[in-house]
Amino acid sequence: MSPNIFVGTAGWSIPSQYRPDFPSPGSHLDRYATRFNAAEINSSFYRPHRRTTYERWAESVGPEFRFSVKLPKAISHDRRLSDCAPLLEGFAEQVAGLGKKLGALLVQLPPSLAFDLQTAATFFGSLRSSLHAPVACEPRHGSWFSEQAETLLRSYRIARVAADPSPVAGAEAPAGWDGLRYLRLHGSPVIYRAAYDETRLRDYIAMLASARGHADAWCIFDNTASMAAIGNALHFQRLTAGSSCLVGTPAASDR
Repeated sequence: MSPNIFVGTAGWSIPSQYRPDFPSPGSHLDRYATRFNAAEINSSFYRPHRRTTYERWAESVGPEFRFSVKLPKAISHDRRLSDCAPLLEGFAEQVAGLGKKLGALLVQLPPSLAFDLQTAATFFGSLRSSLHAPVACEPRHGSWFSEQAETLLRSYRIARVAADPSPVAGAEAPAGWDGLRYLRLHGSPVIYRAAYDETRLRDYIAMLASARGHADAWCIFDNTASMAAIGNALHFQRLTAGSSCLVGTPAASDR
């Protein structure tokens, strides 16, 4: 069986050139959710949202739609995963408003944060106790790509993000817990701006296809600065709908 494939963008803004692809009435999220089955909430990284805001977002989408939510930078960057239990508890209470539509948690780490076994184990243990959702971690320091870090991620059921562009050697490939595969495509060669051509998109489809039997596979386009993300996600979705290696992936018209 193929995994569940979730395709979307960071946020759900719809650039004017793509409005004809989203003709339904309603808010940006209402319209976005008629074409995609996932979105990554990045605003949570910068500021907290009320639980009622998450509840409103959950009510705006269909039953099969899933959100991934980025961990606040107050935890990942300011506290650097240490002594952050109250912040983590508050975040857990807020995102609980998504209910069953919480599909994944994203932990993006600063490039300066080196792997420390005790700190990472304590944090991921607390995260696992606070929130029951698949977790993807996007480390950007080379020490996180060691065998010791890999073993820890697997033991806590944490997937390592496959990121483009790759900040260090190995970051372009998924690793860690194999129950989740999470691609974050930031745009390359110009980060946050460059669009992906069809050859690159097919390469990423093959990467997801190799996750057969895994619980979930995500592809999130974060090249939003040039408004390329929506176009890439639409094209990626069309390619997956017609891909024999991803038979069973729902097309937009099936949702």
